[in-house]
Amino acid sequence: MARSVIDPVTRIEGHLRVEMEVENGVVSDAWVSGGCFRGMELVVKDRTPEDAAHIVQRICGVCPVSHSHAATIAAEKAYGITISNNARIIRNLIEGAQFLHSHILWFYTLAALDYVNPLNALKANVGSAYDLVEAAGTSCQSDLKALQERLAKFAENGQLSIFSGNWWKNGQSDTEFKLPAELDLIATAHYIEALTMQSKASEVCGLLGGKMPHVMTIVPGGTSFVPTEEKLDDLWSLVHELRDWIKATIIPDTKAIAPYYKEALSFGKGCGRYVAWGVFERPSFALADRYLPSGVIDENLNLSEVDVDLIKEYIGHSWYVGDSDLNPREGITEPEFTEYYKAGTLREENGHEIGDINDRYSWSKAPSYDGKCMEAGPFSRVLAAYLRGNEFIKPAVDGLCADLGLTIPQLQSTLGRVAARNIEPIYIAECMVEWVDELIEAVKGGDSEYFRTPETITGEGTGLWEAPRGALLHTEKVNNGKITDYQIIIPTTWNIAPRNAEGVQGPLEQALIGTPVADVDMPINALRTVHSFDPCTACAVHVTEPSTGKHFETVTSPWGVK
Repeated sequence: MARSVIDPVTRIEGHLRVEMEVENGVVSDAWVSGGCFRGMELVVKDRTPEDAAHIVQRICGVCPVSHSHAATIAAEKAYGITISNNARIIRNLIEGAQFLHSHILWFYTLAALDYVNPLNALKANVGSAYDLVEAAGTSCQSDLKALQERLAKFAENGQLSIFSGNWWKNGQSDTEFKLPAELDLIATAHYIEALTMQSKASEVCGLLGGKMPHVMTIVPGGTSFVPTEEKLDDLWSLVHELRDWIKATIIPDTKAIAPYYKEALSFGKGCGRYVAWGVFERPSFALADRYLPSGVIDENLNLSEVDVDLIKEYIGHSWYVGDSDLNPREGITEPEFTEYYKAGTLREENGHEIGDINDRYSWSKAPSYDGKCMEAGPFSRVLAAYLRGNEFIKPAVDGLCADLGLTIPQLQSTLGRVAARNIEPIYIAECMVEWVDELIEAVKGGDSEYFRTPETITGEGTGLWEAPRGALLHTEKVNNGKITDYQIIIPTTWNIAPRNAEGVQGPLEQALIGTPVADVDMPINALRTVHSFDPCTACAVHVTEPSTGKHFETVTSPWGVK
């Protein structure tokens, strides 16, 4: 048996440690530990809901808009406000831009180098690469010859810049990285282009939100942004540029790369149950009617409606006082760190007895729905939209499956989670084009309502929303304009949940079990599986093989493995 640890896995916010034991070449057990206590529930107490909508954005610099949105919805439920149509459209656009930024960031900057080997691109025939661009139906706005020369200079002086530290330079390129050199060159070009397109998406957020990250214009009651003709022109141009690039790259790249890694369809399923609260409001403001609708999906891919009363958070394996299992509306956040113990039973180490990781090993609580752990994220949203027959998502998923020779159940895997996710940004980009047109028409028609004042400042409300990484819940109690209680379940909490009261692993822990690890020193498939969930934390992976004594640790940043 071997133990493998990824610590930290590539992300930007917080800290995540993944510890695995490996036996006979596969992961036999896993522990996922959230290593960052944010405590925003305590920070916003005795503040106003208006303050909270700005403060809670500091939970994450990648998806601050979503936290502002969920907090604002909770306040509007407490205040009894239904926002105006203009506010609905503007808030959808800000959220949509953040989603596009996050999707582009994840696929190209954070996950691509698990599959793409930029150094292999040095072997590419540039003419053949341009032929492949045309054959794959993708785009290329880059000079591939100039890019190849730039890569060669990186390789010659040993300074690989943004590509430094990744595993394709450590002897695995012939076994774990399988793309032809021409496809590696194209994907590397898109990696570079994606950096610019991320900035375009953030520019939309800044235009409508005042700044990014941490927008200023989403407030309980609507929005403080009032469009001008000049800003609408800029918005129209940016949204169309983003839509056109995303359509030309993301799905063609997915279809080109996926066939080389079909073994990743055989691992990484997880718990096989999914939650989505829905995101992007329609005029009805109903969860099930959102552009990406809500849904709870069981092991047989049956969909049911969301019931907030069925949500609980167990804390018996987390660093909090007690072992309660409460609905977040009644939840308590009382931190109590003990110690992080390595996986295994009680034993002596350096003359000191150390404990068992199966006690308390994470700052993450263990959310459940109807007593079961659930996966959240883009794949959950795509499944919910598919099962509801969304007119864009359903044919897109069917088309992707047909082109790759997959079935819907096969999408429940490391590769399937990656592939299905990439349908979402195209749909969102198309919706944003429609929303801009809708806003322009409303302004031309004289609609100037953007904000509504509350009729009461005492009450309670729950904001169910989605961040790019999944189901997001903010719930608050307000008395005379001041928050008396506040609880949050962020998306990554669902996925990195520790064991529950019965000892059942969380979704990511379950997904890692059975993942092949050919070399304890290079657990690339485990990293691919973790990245497929897109945890919003800076993470670590540790792998141990007790039978041989081998141990591996790697730290990753947004710019690569270190």
